[in-house]
Amino acid sequence: MRDVAVLGATGSIGTSALDVIARHPERLRATVLAAGSNVDALLRLCQQHRPAHAVIADAAGFAALRDGLRDAGLDTQPHSGDAALDALVASDACDTVVAAIVGAAGLPSTLAAARAGKRLLLANKESLVLAGELLTRAAHDGGATIVPIDSEHNAIFQCLPDTNAHAGLRRILLTASGGPFRGRSRAELKQVTPEQAVAHPKWSMGPKISVDSATLMNKGLEVIEAHHLFGVDGDRIQVLVHPQSLVHSLVEFIDGSTLAQLGLPDMRTALAVGFGWPERISSGVSGLDLLAHGRLDFEPPDLDAFPCLRLAFEALTVGGTAPAVLNAANEIAVSAFLQRRIGFLAIPALVEDTLAALPPTPAASLAALHDADAQARRHAGQAIARA
Repeated sequence: MRDVAVLGATGSIGTSALDVIARHPERLRATVLAAGSNVDALLRLCQQHRPAHAVIADAAGFAALRDGLRDAGLDTQPHSGDAALDALVASDACDTVVAAIVGAAGLPSTLAAARAGKRLLLANKESLVLAGELLTRAAHDGGATIVPIDSEHNAIFQCLPDTNAHAGLRRILLTASGGPFRGRSRAELKQVTPEQAVAHPKWSMGPKISVDSATLMNKGLEVIEAHHLFGVDGDRIQVLVHPQSLVHSLVEFIDGSTLAQLGLPDMRTALAVGFGWPERISSGVSGLDLLAHGRLDFEPPDLDAFPCLRLAFEALTVGGTAPAVLNAANEIAVSAFLQRRIGFLAIPALVEDTLAALPPTPAASLAALHDADAQARRHAGQAIARA
């Protein structure tokens, strides 16, 4: 029996994780559920899954969570704040952690789980982008197993389960749907609205991740993730736009072989791999009918219309704190775009300006990364205020 902590339980990945857990009561149970500020949604999940612990990140919601659990007659223990969450994921309350908190806020709990040797189903991109070396080192030292839950990295994980296969690896090919604006020129993107940007053609995701997909920053972050997860330099990682989103990624070997993982675009497949590996368990996702889909198309990304992908490759090449600066500036820019304070094309412009203003330094510690993150947020925020 796996005792699972679902961090970001009220989000799309958390919801999918709980769906898979509920399908396997004989081998999986949700023991810790954590959310940011949505107490009502967290309470509904507690009533459905009856975890031992519930955590609300916003301390202002603690009383409502405590009272709601009591009124529902649940034995679930209420908690609030980052320190409580970090302590729970490191404790014997769980042996498996679904890390699906969006943004830099998910880093401390992810590191806590890695250091404690948990099976870590990693959906939080920023943990690897900000602190990839620190996280992979913590997982190695703590004996943790990282199973990536992004469909692309999960596909690579399935194609490269044996570390010996890396010796014959030529390159990794990450696929991208192209987002809602695939095929549009840079000029056609000037008037894009937040509503259009969050309307992803294939995935149901939160607003921030949806905007990242629309700018291709999401794919840029995945390039940096792949570097840390699989030990592959940026010049051996290629991005292919694949609008059908059926081939989730490919790996090419030196003997000319290419392996690909295919499936319907549903996060439950990757989560089921994470929960069951090396076994296969039911995810609730149907098999892929290639005859019904008919064709698979691939094309190169347009780096003129979508420069965020180029910026991510450049940050990876430069190294040090550059990926942390990239990520932080992007978070500030996306937030401003969603608030209609800047336009869509201002997102990559702001990120590029912040990278140029803050030369990289060694990413030697979490403190150095936090400092780079804070400087980038401050610089990007000031640039928006001046605009």
